Amino acid sequence: MTFGEQNTLPESFRLLDQAFNAGINFFDSAEMYPVVQRAQTQGRSEEYLGRWIRERNVPRHSVVLATKVTGPSGQMTWIRDGPKCLDAANITEAIDSSLRRLQTDYIDLCQIHWPDRYVPMFGETEYDPTRQFVSIPIEEQLDALGRAVDSGKVRYVGLSNETAYGVMKFLQVAERGTHLPKIVSVQNSYSLLCRTFDSGVAECCHHERVSLLAYSPLAMGILSGKYFSPEGGPSDARLNLFRGKYSEGESRYNLSNPSIRAASMEYIHIAEKYGLHPVSLAIAFVLSHPLVASIVFGATQSWQLQEVLDACKVELTSEAMVEINKVHKRFPNPCP
Repeated sequence: MTFGEQNTLPESFRLLDQAFNAGINFFDSAEMYPVVQRAQTQGRSEEYLGRWIRERNVPRHSVVLATKVTGPSGQMTWIRDGPKCLDAANITEAIDSSLRRLQTDYIDLCQIHWPDRYVPMFGETEYDPTRQFVSIPIEEQLDALGRAVDSGKVRYVGLSNETAYGVMKFLQVAERGTHLPKIVSVQNSYSLLCRTFDSGVAECCHHERVSLLAYSPLAMGILSGKYFSPEGGPSDARLNLFRGKYSEGESRYNLSNPSIRAASMEYIHIAEKYGLHPVSLAIAFVLSHPLVASIVFGATQSWQLQEVLDACKVELTSEAMVEINKVHKRFPNPCP
């Protein structure tokens, strides 16, 4: 999600080389990336990923490509005039455009980036029924995705930023329909600072065999501890670089929130106690979840990527987990 904004094409290639050579084969993008969203850069992340596969001669079968169809937005007017909805035409056009940018014949996992209906997300926690709007039926959305699957453009479909209700409705519609694809994954935020997935969506995913793709496992870098230095973190760190320009991130990862700061410092102290890097504690915690199929993280520097790679080798002790859960009880989900 940083390729094309914080990372140039050569820098992106070096990071992708490093990741692929280390054994990473799942690459997630979105038609709206990079962030922050701008008309001038929209689609570059997919373009850079596609060029890397083509120019490095990466065997297509050796990577799993995931991308996301932008949900309704009143701000990104440069993406199909909003987009205003997730009807069949919008979904089909999004998939075809992603295929062109990725320079591939098929997308392994196509996800709906956020629902075509009102749901509390990006820091909101309470449902307000008065904010519901007329939305495209799930049947039409799944039919458009199913046609893409039938034509060979897409292999599997998933959701993102979804609720328990949404997950079950998509599953229900697919079950009673003909040739409608079953969702295989939901990409939601999950970290030491956000465990809302466990409150309802986890039960649905467990019984319906839907995997969690856990995004923002470092809570946009907060759990690395970099923002708690006397200088407030590097000037090129995302929450500093795009201050006032990235409402979706800042509404959730608000550094002025005392609970976020207090909880983060507690987790950093636990990492120190057990001789771990804070990144290792945060990543290992998410990977320990039985429903997590993969974490989805971003890196703009080689050393950041290496920290995550090293963290993937760490297993937390039961004693560390007990201390983590004690902090969670005192500061439950400060970054919902």
